[in-house]
Amino acid sequence: MSYQIIANVDNPSTARVLAVALRAHGFHPLEQGEGGLPGVPSFFADGGYAVQVPEEEAADATVLAADLLREMAAGDS
Repeated sequence: MSYQIIANVDNPSTARVLAVALRAHGFHPLEQGEGGLPGVPSFFADGGYAVQVPEEEAADATVLAADLLREMAAGDS
């Protein structure tokens, strides 16, 4: 199964929350540590922690992830 990065986040906790939220909505994000070392930022992402889903879920998951990240950022201010 091929995975696609749908989001890069700076905080590992944010990446975990995003993965749990995606899973709750029926998506299948790659678990932290499945594609690399646990707690280590992705070497293949543009910095930070990559959130990945199967390619066939990427379009819909990207929309949801963007909305969730926007809501999380609004809650921080």
